[in-house]
Amino acid sequence: MSKQQIPVVVLAGFLGSGKTTLLNQLLKHSGGNRIGVVVNDFGAIEIDAMSVAGQVGSTVSLGNGCLCCAVDGSELDAYLEKLTRPSVGLDVIVIEASGLAEPQELVRMLLASDNPNIVYGGLVEVVDAAEFDATREKHPEIERHLALADLVVLNKTDRVEAADLSRLRASVEGFADGAAVVESTYGRIDPELLFDGKPKGERFGQLSFDDLPDEGGLPDEDLRDNDLPDEGVLPDEDGLHGEHRHVHLHAAYDSVSFTTDVALHPRRLLDFLDERPEGLYRIKGFVDFGPHDPRNRYTLHAVGRFLRFYPEPWPRDAERGTQLVLIGSGVDGPALHTALEHCRDDEPQDAGLEEVMWGVLRYVDEREPEPEPQTESLEPEPAE
Repeated sequence: MSKQQIPVVVLAGFLGSGKTTLLNQLLKHSGGNRIGVVVNDFGAIEIDAMSVAGQVGSTVSLGNGCLCCAVDGSELDAYLEKLTRPSVGLDVIVIEASGLAEPQELVRMLLASDNPNIVYGGLVEVVDAAEFDATREKHPEIERHLALADLVVLNKTDRVEAADLSRLRASVEGFADGAAVVESTYGRIDPELLFDGKPKGERFGQLSFDDLPDEGGLPDEDLRDNDLPDEGVLPDEDGLHGEHRHVHLHAAYDSVSFTTDVALHPRRLLDFLDERPEGLYRIKGFVDFGPHDPRNRYTLHAVGRFLRFYPEPWPRDAERGTQLVLIGSGVDGPALHTALEHCRDDEPQDAGLEEVMWGVLRYVDEREPEPEPQTESLEPEPAE
C-alpha cells in the first residue's frame, strides 16, 4: 500500500488579518491530528497567549501533539524533510507566512519540492474584513494574493456592518477567481476545511520531544506545560484573552457526500473535475474505476485547483465502490450529486488501461517515498 503524503497548507494574510488567531483555533480543535507548524518569519511568534522568542532555527513543542518551527526560506526544505519523517508522526503541516510575504513563493517551493512525503494542501488567505479597503489601497498586491488562493477566510466580520460585509464579500469573491470564501470571527473555521478529523482519542495528546527518535531530544525550550486556553476562552484579535465565551466553531460551507457501487468512468470524472464549480474547495475519498483498472482503487485529493490521484491495491475484503466528500462555500449540493451520478460507468466498454486511464495517470505521483532515516535531530545541518 502506498504511503499517504502529508498535506502542507500555506496560511497567508497581511499583518493583523488574524492568521495566528486562526492557527491557534486549528491547534486547539485539531480533531486528533498532529500538526506541524512552520512559521516563515523572524522575531516573536505568538502561539496563543504566550510569546515565544522565535529566532530562526528554534523548535518548540505545543499541546495537542503539535510542533512549531521558526525558519527562513532557505531552511524550509530542510525542516520539511525532517518533519515528514514517519517517526515524527505528523498528519498535516501548516506554514504561516510572514504578514508581508509573497505567498506564491512558498506555493511555488512546495509544488517544485522533491520531497515525496508531502502534497500541496492549498493556499489559505486570511482577510481582515474591517481593514480590507485600507489594506488594498496601501498594498494592492492583495488582489494578486487573492487570485492565487484556494480558500479565503474573511475574518473579523463582527466588526463590519451587514451592508458593508455584503459589498466586501462580493469584492473579495471577484478577486478570488472562483476560490471558496468563508466568513469568520476570531479565526474560527471548521478544521474539516483543511484537514480530516480523527476518532476521539486516536493519537490525541501531546507530542513531546521524548516522542522523537533523537538522542536527548531537541535543543530548544520545551513548552509542553504551557497548554492552549481552556475550552470556551477565546483570544481577542490581538492575541490576548478576553471574557469567557462559549465556543461555536462554524464556517459557511457545504459538505456533499457521494457514494456508489457502480464504477466511475475515468474521462467523465476528469471532465467533472476540470469543470468543478466556483467555491468547491476540497474533494477527498476513494474512486473505483472498475474494469479500467480492476486491481487498484484510487484515493482522490483535490484542493482548489490542485489535483492528485493515489492508486493502491484494493484492501482485502473491501467492498468495491466510490466514496467521495466534497466541501465548498456557496455550492449547489444537489447539482454536484447529479453531476457525479453522470460520471458512473453503467455500460463499461472494453478498453485498455493506457487509453482510458491516461488522463487520470497524469495526476499520479510516481515517486516512491524515501526510506525513513536513522535517528537524528530535527535541527537542519548548519550551512557550510
